[in-house]
Amino acid sequence: MVPIILTFIVLRFLFRTVDSLLSPLIIEIIGVEIPGLGILATIVIIFIAGIFYTYFGRSRLFNIWELFFIKTPLVKTIYSASKQLMLGITRPDQKAFQQVVLVEYPRKGVYNLGFVSNRIENQLEEKKSELIVVFIPTPPTPFSGFVALFPIDEVTPLDLSVEECIKFFVSGGIASPKKLVAKEKEN
Repeated sequence: MVPIILTFIVLRFLFRTVDSLLSPLIIEIIGVEIPGLGILATIVIIFIAGIFYTYFGRSRLFNIWELFFIKTPLVKTIYSASKQLMLGITRPDQKAFQQVVLVEYPRKGVYNLGFVSNRIENQLEEKKSELIVVFIPTPPTPFSGFVALFPIDEVTPLDLSVEECIKFFVSGGIASPKKLVAKEKEN
């Protein structure tokens, strides 16, 4: 039931958003409100986007359009970061997320799963150390969440795949692993 409910919630949000954008325009043009316009328009938009990507997905036209996003100030920052996040979540083979970890977050005694997304050398203290950048998704969508920096000794690598961790977050913890097993820490 959870995937059906989550799908319904996301589609309802999408339908309402499209409907709220199009309804004022349609009312102004024809003078009548059309119930269900958001559903119809969303289906048409998804269908057209699917056709467009199927036939022009990696074509020169798509690359030119993407170039617009990459070259525009501010837009390029948002676009490239969101694209990397999407690739990290939807294409585990891209290895945007290096591994699944367990961290104490948001306070001591409360644990959260997260993805290692990077490592940073900490030069703010006398003794240099390494900080682990951990992306902690928020349910039910793993596309939003928090980024926190942890000292390496406060991060426990887990023997859990990125896919299993994503299922954990999307299901709100219902699809939890039976046990968490620590991997040996890499130096």
